Amino acid sequence: MEQASDPRFVLTQVSTEAWAIHDLQYPDGDHRRIVCRIYEDTPTDVEVLWLRDLPLAPRYPSVDDVLESVRRFQDASRATRPIPIPHRPPPSLRRGERG
Repeated sequence: MEQASDPRFVLTQVSTEAWAIHDLQYPDGDHRRIVCRIYEDTPTDVEVLWLRDLPLAPRYPSVDDVLESVRRFQDASRATRPIPIPHRPPPSLRRGERG
């Protein structure tokens, strides 16, 4: 598994068939630190229990695919600057016009 130089999300094995993805933005003991728990369902399939409200799949081929999906989702949500909304005054009525 490739690790970024300063990863925000890390994969931690908690047993022979279970892993967790931690968000290093939050300190140890903070309930928001654990993003999900991952359980090996079959040798070619893992099941994900999301502990955050993320629009990601509940099953993946591998634990590395889950981590990559979380990283990709996080990068996509911050990939662009906000789109500016034009601010214009409300239309004004000329004298004698009715709205």
